[in-house]
Amino acid sequence: MNYFSSDFKLGILGGGQLGKMLLFDTRKFDIQTYVLDPSDEAPSRMACNQFFKGDLMDFETVYNFGKKVDVLTFEIELVNLEALEKLESEGLKVYPSPKTLRKIQNKGTQKDFYTQNNIPTAPYKRFPDLKSLVVALLDAKVKMPFVWKCTEFGYDGNGVKIIREMADLDNLATVECIAEEMIPFKNELAVIVCRNPSGEIKTYPVVEMEFHPEANQVEYVICPARIDEKVAEKARAIALDVSQNFNHVGLLAVEMFQTQDDEVIVNEVAPRPHNSGHYSIEASYTSQFENHLRAILDLPLGKTDSKVAGIMVNLVGEEGFSGNVVYQNIEKILGWNGVTPHIYGKKETRPFRKMGHVTIVNENMAEARKIAEDVKNTIRVISK
Repeated sequence: MNYFSSDFKLGILGGGQLGKMLLFDTRKFDIQTYVLDPSDEAPSRMACNQFFKGDLMDFETVYNFGKKVDVLTFEIELVNLEALEKLESEGLKVYPSPKTLRKIQNKGTQKDFYTQNNIPTAPYKRFPDLKSLVVALLDAKVKMPFVWKCTEFGYDGNGVKIIREMADLDNLATVECIAEEMIPFKNELAVIVCRNPSGEIKTYPVVEMEFHPEANQVEYVICPARIDEKVAEKARAIALDVSQNFNHVGLLAVEMFQTQDDEVIVNEVAPRPHNSGHYSIEASYTSQFENHLRAILDLPLGKTDSKVAGIMVNLVGEEGFSGNVVYQNIEKILGWNGVTPHIYGKKETRPFRKMGHVTIVNENMAEARKIAEDVKNTIRVISK
């Protein structure tokens, strides 16, 4: 099929910042794009060929959108699965497949999948609601501390909480959830795997993630991870195993823990471009977004090696500020070598909302990390 400068149409479900960054590469290759998103102010609206406003969880909306395009992908997991399954059954190429997404969309189902396929993961128990979890706690079937996760609709640290005492259960959603054993770990790691329908598969280098202690969001992504090579090899091997079991097409971001005794266990996955791969736009031979595009179109995959050490700093809304966004002091970092800001195009800020990121590239990892800290301390994402 001729994808370039042609009548071919790529559909993208979701018009957030991931879609916006993917569209940079579709524009580079002159690939026609349709985007569906519920917001009139979706960041992707400015860069696609045609924009459609609609509910991503509504069957008819997603189905009718899919009938307009030749290949369909998504930048968010919260989409109507039944519509994707019907479209795929009618011959539309949907990547990643809804068969893969069905195993991932619900975190309880995702954890069950790891257990069934002998993929190392933290021990857990699954509960239909919060009341059942409380009963299990009172019966000593679950021990504190543990990590509470709602199985659906969680994002960016929402839907995850560490439970150390009964009072921590107050105000939690009364939804299906899992109680996951807390694993003492040295590092949080991630590996992005890209795979096309022909079976070509590549992994990006292992990255290390540093999290905000309150928001449970990634603050820094460091590539390469500052870990022993044997641990890195183990992490990439596990990521490949996860990918092959899911039989995914496109990108799969595999988030993992490095335990105190240097074992590697899987936390969760995302079947799309991911925050842990943003550094690749500047630091890699082929960005994660370009490789997602290559993968879903069954084109040869690009080189995933890094050209230079890279660190990504998330720009999130500062606490105490809501409203029209102001990126205070951003002009200062523009004069620093190897520093590239990416602004997502969200007009309204609120506490901990992802508003952009900054990539720092440097041949010296220690220097890159220092500059990343300076960036974090310089820019403030506030409101007017």
